Amino acid sequence: MASKASSDSREPMNEQIILNTYANMRSEINQIYSKITELEMEVSEHSLVIGAIQPLDPSRRCYRMVSGVLVERTIKEVLPAVQHNKEGLEEVIARLNEALEKKKKEISEFEFKYKIKIKKADSETSEGTNQKEGSAQGVLVGPAS
Repeated sequence: MASKASSDSREPMNEQIILNTYANMRSEINQIYSKITELEMEVSEHSLVIGAIQPLDPSRRCYRMVSGVLVERTIKEVLPAVQHNKEGLEEVIARLNEALEKKKKEISEFEFKYKIKIKKADSETSEGTNQKEGSAQGVLVGPAS
């Protein structure tokens, strides 16, 4: 009888371990998405800076933040560094996208192996469409001149 009780207690424990593992995998995917988004914002900022300083005179003074310290340089010195940083960020984003695809495949196999299905409520899907529509709020567009 004792062996039957212990086998019953292992069943929910095993199920709980599977759910915890699945939740951790989902969390890792969300963290990767967040990091990719953050780095894409930085690439966008680098592009704006490059676009702003590229047409200017290379001997013109500019200021750059390096490790929390504002340093004075010329555009000729800063532009290659900003371009190099942008390229490095793009490489990191590419590697993170590869890792994301691996994780997605891994979680897909895990879902198939343990027959995990995600159910979405109707209220969540309707909120999702409203959120997309509402995301355009707060954008201020000036008159065309």
